[in-house]
Amino acid sequence: MSKLLHPKTILAIKDLQLAAKTVADGFLSGMHASRMKGTGLEFSQYRSYQPSDDLRWLDWKMYARSDRYYVRQSEIETSIDIQLIVDASNSMLHEDKGITKIDYARYLAAAIGYLSHQQGDATGLSVMQSAQVFSLAARKESQHMARFYYQLEQIQPGGNFQHPMALKQLFTGPHKRQLFVFISDFYEQQAEIMQMMDTLAAMQHQVIAFHLVAENERQASFKGYQAVEDLETGELLQLDGAIDANAYAVVWNQFITQLKQRLTAKGILYTQLSLQSPLDIALRDFLLQYNKIRR
Repeated sequence: MSKLLHPKTILAIKDLQLAAKTVADGFLSGMHASRMKGTGLEFSQYRSYQPSDDLRWLDWKMYARSDRYYVRQSEIETSIDIQLIVDASNSMLHEDKGITKIDYARYLAAAIGYLSHQQGDATGLSVMQSAQVFSLAARKESQHMARFYYQLEQIQPGGNFQHPMALKQLFTGPHKRQLFVFISDFYEQQAEIMQMMDTLAAMQHQVIAFHLVAENERQASFKGYQAVEDLETGELLQLDGAIDANAYAVVWNQFITQLKQRLTAKGILYTQLSLQSPLDIALRDFLLQYNKIRR
């Protein structure tokens, strides 16, 4: 894993689109370009050009020989709508070693969006929080991607996570294959996140869930604190003496195991990411699921 993909290095790049390009290009540099370009993985045959086809795939040699337009058609020729869903509830302001969950989510979503756009797929964005809900429908145009990065930059976490009716169009859109990428810390109060996961799974969409975890919450490292605050409810928990690390580890592991089992049972790919995890781990899992849906 490249040191250039470490979160602290990437987050130092303030231009979000440039950071996304740096992450994606760095990740792909070790892969065969032939597997990442074109309308599919392997050339299969020609077919007549249709008005909606991308002009990049016209075969000009065939045109010169036949005076007709043909497109190089691969064995896999699909278009996927990729919708990134970012949890922007207040708990995403949690910080560890100078990195907040929301900043990690912001740059991760930007990198995945850049990669999907380079693949020629429509990319959209939904931001989930109680105070306001933002949804950007998936589109392919470069101008659309400029708005995509802008909206990621504008995210200001607040409130708690809800499954609002305002996002009804997210679940009742065109009947086509979609890949949903959900980025969250999975902090919920009344199973609101799992309700959304249930809805997506029931609609038979492909879903990747990235679970962002801070090392200080994984290890209960609160030395020097007299109390900790629930960022979404404001509730204070007094820390009387040292935390029983062993007991905490048992509860934490039970939570992670149950979460992973519930998501996996729904056919959702679960990946846990530390805020210190290089971003290529997430891009690898994204491409694994991406390739499944294109088969």
